[in-house]
Amino acid sequence: MEPEAVLLAQSAGITLVTLMTTDAWHRTREGIAQLWRRTQPDRAEAVLAELEVTREDAVAAGETGDQETIGELRLEWQGRLRRLLAAHPDAAVELRGLLDELEPRGSAGLSINAITQRADASGRARIYQAGRDQHIAGR
Repeated sequence: MEPEAVLLAQSAGITLVTLMTTDAWHRTREGIAQLWRRTQPDRAEAVLAELEVTREDAVAAGETGDQETIGELRLEWQGRLRRLLAAHPDAAVELRGLLDELEPRGSAGLSINAITQRADASGRARIYQAGRDQHIAGR
């Protein structure tokens, strides 16, 4: 599978689960449903049911601040979308168009991308993470 398609599936999984708890959910749901109806019509209704269950889980996790569950849901949909793109590479154009349409925009018209970082350290280890610029001064 093309690395670009893998990245697209990852981005789509994150965007899909993120938008489940927003006003853009109905448009997102319909776009994903259309994608499945076109590529795998026999699975479309099952995917719609899975979307609804995932949305319920995402809303509940969002209310309690359960980021681990949100991360698991994103990974689950990343895998589904990756498998769809592997079976139907032509669906990448349609999925990219849907993401471009749904991508949240900031007040300056700039794209807003969710960044999730996780790190585990033990002993005397140090972890430095940044979403953008990072400046570390020596002791």
